Amino acid sequence: MKTTDTTAARTSWDGIYAARTAATDPRPNVRLTETVTSLPAGDALDLGCGEGGDALWLARQGWRVTAVDLSAVAVERLTGLARSLGLGDRVTAEQHDLGASFPKGPRSPESPESTVSTDGGFDLVTAHYLHTPFDLDRAAVLRRAAHALRPGGRLLVVDHGSTAPWSWNQDPDAHYPGPQEVAEGIALDPAIWTVERAASPRRTATGPDGTTAEVTDHVLVVRRTAA
Repeated sequence: MKTTDTTAARTSWDGIYAARTAATDPRPNVRLTETVTSLPAGDALDLGCGEGGDALWLARQGWRVTAVDLSAVAVERLTGLARSLGLGDRVTAEQHDLGASFPKGPRSPESPESTVSTDGGFDLVTAHYLHTPFDLDRAAVLRRAAHALRPGGRLLVVDHGSTAPWSWNQDPDAHYPGPQEVAEGIALDPAIWTVERAASPRRTATGPDGTTAEVTDHVLVVRRTAA
């Protein structure tokens, strides 16, 4: 059963990250690298950045990244790691409860002293495994993420499509919405956003303890085609 207690959620995720040894070279998600490699670098938003593997990989490819997480521990660790790797000028880590606040768009080149609204601020928004045992209106968050794209920008949503042996959710009756179901839940105007990919590929994944298992990812890529 989910709870709406944000303080409990923050405490829980802080505890999860604090219990782990801080990563020194976190890996990016494979669905990110396969989707983004061919795209020109721009401004990216990483929702639920965790240890920062995706944000750091994007920064190394030339992207300017705003990385957000509910956990202050995750945000502080990523900030320090980005600086130690010489990427502090390309990665900005922020703490957000996405159910209550959303990061602002990047600074406008024409007006360095002002920030643009969340409409049209990013060339890429990525949300990998944005699942939580706590209450979160994911559809609302992803809808806002889509509105945060500039025309031509893409929203990449990657969800679990199966239960890994190391998953915190071992409910045998767990429902994993497919990419089309996720797209329908976001309910974007097809005159403005186009679904470029909706697929459920499988891969061999490695868990925190080094064990491997075949898992399914649900991959949704939505492109903003109009202002």
